[in-house]
Parts: sequence; structure tokens; C-alpha cells
Amino acid sequence: MSINHAVLALRLEGPMQSWGYDSQFNRRNTGLFPTKSALAGLCCAAMGLYRGSPGEKITLEKFTTLKLLCIVVPRCVKNKEIMVKRMQDYHTVQGTRDAKGKMKPDAVLTYRQYLNDSGFLALFEGERKFLEEISMALQNPVWGIWLGRKSCIPSVPIFAGLYLSSDEAAKKLLDGKSLESFTRVQEVDSFGEGIDSYMDQAVSFELYARKFAPRRVMLHEAKIVD
Repeated sequence: MSINHAVLALRLEGPMQSWGYDSQFNRRNTGLFPTKSALAGLCCAAMGLYRGSPGEKITLEKFTTLKLLCIVVPRCVKNKEIMVKRMQDYHTVQGTRDAKGKMKPDAVLTYRQYLNDSGFLALFEGERKFLEEISMALQNPVWGIWLGRKSCIPSVPIFAGLYLSSDEAAKKLLDGKSLESFTRVQEVDSFGEGIDSYMDQAVSFELYARKFAPRRVMLHEAKIVD
């Protein structure tokens, strides 16, 4: 493997997580896996990049070259896996703006979903130099970083190391267990290699011009390994 190639590992653990994938208007749902757009936004916040800035645009373009592998890592208590649950929170929000940026006079009712007791390992694979820049930012973030929403605070440091390969990262961070024993979503190179498309490849986070592109993924169910 090239010396210019590396894998950045992110440990995503916390009491609540929320990974929006089809949020529309007043209902903000969460997916069962972290989205690539949310993780890119997390990294942009750590790097101190403003929404819609030239630096953000360049960084998001580089994220399109990275391949993402998300692994479900169940939380355990007394050697028992904790079941992940979805929680819905009810909000009233005032001071919102319409599509033209004009302040709305009335409160808006919203419903937001969260995952409780979930844990993930996210592996970004690609150019070493870019991943080293992200690594430094995650260890000393410019702005706050969270697991999808500001109320979802990480319970452990997100940066989990820089590795030579996904196999090396998995072996180190999954206590030597086989990757086959974990459910995971893997980004693939071509349409034919995948089984689903996620509209979570961030192009711009500019407030009134947010834009996303699709990416192709393959879901691997956990296998019982003797």
C-alpha cells in the first residue's frame, strides 16, 4: 500500500446520536448509521471552516475522494449487548427564517429523533496528507463537535488514530474481533457493487444553498463467528 495512503478512525460514542438522512420541514429523523455528510460537517467544524467558505468547498471536494466504512459497535453492560432505541423529542423553535432569510414571527413545532445507546466506528480511507490535517483538527478542534446535533455530546474522544489500512484499524479498535462479526455499511466504487444509494455526499453547507450528491453503498450484516 502507498505511503501516501492512510485510514482515519473516528470513535462515535455518546448517550444520544442523531444522523439526519431524510429530514424534511418539521420532522427530523435519524438513520441507523452515521451519514458521510454529518461526519464531513463534524470535521469542518473541528477545522474551523465557515459555511459556504472557499475553504469549506475545497475540503468537501476532498471528502468525495475518501471512502467511508461505518461499523456498528454494540454497547455492552455486564457482557450483554444493549438494544439501541430511537427517541423522539418535541420542540418549539422561535426566531427561524424562511427560504429568503426573512425572520418568521411565529414559533415552529418540530419533532426530532435520536438514537440511544448506540456506538459506531467510522473509517475514512484516502490521501494521508488530508487525513493528517483532519486528525490534528479533531485533537484540537476550533469549534465544538458533536454526534449529529449540538445536544449529542461525545462521551469519548472522537479521534481514534491514523492507520495504514482498514484491517489494521479494525484489529486494533475492535479488540481483535473479526470484522465479519459486525454490521457495517461500506462505500463502494461503482453502482453495480452496491445495493443502495445515500444522498449524503456533502457539496455545500452554505445556509441557504445546502447541496448533496448521492453515493453508493453496500450493507454487510453481522455474521456469527465461532
